[in-house]
Amino acid sequence: MFERFTRGARATVKGAVAQAERAGAGSVTEEHLLLALLEQEGGRASFAVTALGLHDRRSSLEASFAEARRRGGLTRADTDALAGIGIDLGAIVSRVEGAHGEGALDADRRSRRWWWSGHRPFTPGAKTVLENALRVALGRGDRFIGEEHLLLALTAKPGSVADVLAEHGATYTAVQRALYGSDDGAAGQGHAQAG
Repeated sequence: MFERFTRGARATVKGAVAQAERAGAGSVTEEHLLLALLEQEGGRASFAVTALGLHDRRSSLEASFAEARRRGGLTRADTDALAGIGIDLGAIVSRVEGAHGEGALDADRRSRRWWWSGHRPFTPGAKTVLENALRVALGRGDRFIGEEHLLLALTAKPGSVADVLAEHGATYTAVQRALYGSDDGAAGQGHAQAG
């Protein structure tokens, strides 16, 4: 599959590894893929993230990601569902952090296999984004996988990254419009296959 990646998409994947290294993370996550996309210049995805104002709100994105990691990666929908049955996730997080230290629920803290192997593995979620990028490309009839397909796949995969993007106005539909100008039939097929 990697042979179908454009130069920009390959640079994004390599940039995600670099993001994980800078953060001291044990593995490469969807968040690292998005942060690497924000650093790309000159491609269709770069145009879309600029048009959606994501470049200007990078610090806000990073703060939202930190809060999602603090919640153990639970999405807003998860948090709302728990609240609906009377469970205050904020109170639970505070109690756990009080007993075990700040960031105790951050799942990546426990994964340090890279220390021994010399490289950081991709999380199952990050692998799914790469696979869904292929589905998005095929759904659009493209013979390549570009940064734009990675960006769409990030918005299509339910989870904290899609939640944070949606909070910042970058839903699948908004990204699709920024990339292609409309909700054409091929783009709709890509969404159906990516989700």
